[in-house]
Amino acid sequence: MIGYQFYSYNPEQNGKTKFEQLLNIFMQLLTYTSGDAAESLSWMNELDKQYHFTDKDYGMGDFIEDLKQNGYLKEDPANGDFSITGKSEQTIRKKSLEEIFGKLKKAGKGSHQTFKPGQGDEVNSDTRPFQFGDMLEQIDFTESIRNAQINRGVEAFSMHEDDLQIREADFKTQTSTVLMIDISHSMILYGEDRITPAKKVAMALCELITTKYPKDTIDIVVFGNDAWSIEMKDLTYLKVGPYHTNTVAGLELAMDLLRRRKNPNKQIFMITDGKPTCLKIGKQYYKNSFGLDRKVVNRCINLAAQCKKLKIPITTFMIASDPYLQQFVQEFTEMNNGKAYFASLDKLGAFIFKDFESGKRKTVY
Repeated sequence: MIGYQFYSYNPEQNGKTKFEQLLNIFMQLLTYTSGDAAESLSWMNELDKQYHFTDKDYGMGDFIEDLKQNGYLKEDPANGDFSITGKSEQTIRKKSLEEIFGKLKKAGKGSHQTFKPGQGDEVNSDTRPFQFGDMLEQIDFTESIRNAQINRGVEAFSMHEDDLQIREADFKTQTSTVLMIDISHSMILYGEDRITPAKKVAMALCELITTKYPKDTIDIVVFGNDAWSIEMKDLTYLKVGPYHTNTVAGLELAMDLLRRRKNPNKQIFMITDGKPTCLKIGKQYYKNSFGLDRKVVNRCINLAAQCKKLKIPITTFMIASDPYLQQFVQEFTEMNNGKAYFASLDKLGAFIFKDFESGKRKTVY
C-alpha cells in the first residue's frame, strides 16, 4: 500500500547537536541585546525554564563551557564578566545573511553584472559569429561543431572559421556602497523594535559583500544628532540613543566617504523610520520634531541634488508608513533620481537584497 508514514519529530535526527541548537538561539538573542553576553545568557536561562532546552545530560553550564571552548565567549578572570569574541560577531553576520538572503556561497571576484558584452567574467546565453581578435577561450565549441556538421556533414567533417561561434560574456563591475542607519530614539518608540531588523539587514549586507563581492566596498554610517562611521564588527553592539534625526549629517558623511572611493559605481542606502528633525549649525543644534521643518528639509533636498550631480543614487528604505512623510520622501527621491521603498520590518531585508542585486546591473558608463 502506497502512502505516508509519520514519526515523532526528534531534533537530534535533524543533524544538529544540542550545542548547535542552543547556539542558534544564543546568536539571535545577542542581536536583540546588542551583544550583551550576560543579558543573553540570562534570557537563555529564562527560556530554558519555560521550553526545556536542556536536559539531565546537557545543562546550561555545559553550554556556557562549550561556548568558551569553541571560541564564542570569553570570561574576564578578574571579575568573571562574559563578553563575546570576534568569532561570535562573524557568526551573527553569517546567520543574518542566511536568515534574510538565503544560503549564499562565496563567489569569485567582482560579481556585479552590467549587461555590457565582451571579454568578461561570466558567460551568458548569447552567441555570435567569430571575429578577428576574439580569444580562444571565448569559442563555444558545442555550437561551432554543430555548425560544422550542418555545413559539411559528419563523413566529411571539418571546421572552418565561418563555423565558429563566440559565447558572449558579461563584464562585472565594482561598486562602493554606503549604508546609512537611523539610530534616533524613534527607532524604539511606541513599543516597536525597529533597530534590530535594521541591524540584521546591515550585518547580512556586509557579509554578502565581503563574501560574494569581495572587490566591492561597504561603509556604514549611523546618524542621530550627529553622524559617524562604524566598523562592521560594531554592528552587533549598535544601540539607539536619545537622538533626533540629523539626516543631513549622515548624507554629508556618506558623500565624503564615497569621494575617497575609486570605484566608478557608487550608491547610498538609507534606512530610517522618520522625518529629518535636526541640523548642526556651527556648534549649535537646530531641532524641530513637530512636522516637516522646511529649513531642515531644504538642506536634505539640496544634498540629494548634489548626489545626483555626482552620479550617486540614494535608495531610501522608510520603515514607517506615515502618510505625511510620503510627500517628503517623494520630493527627496525625485530630486536625486533615486528610489524609495516604504518597507515593513519583516520585508526590509528582501527589499534591500532585491535592490542591491538588480540595481547593480544598471551601471552608468
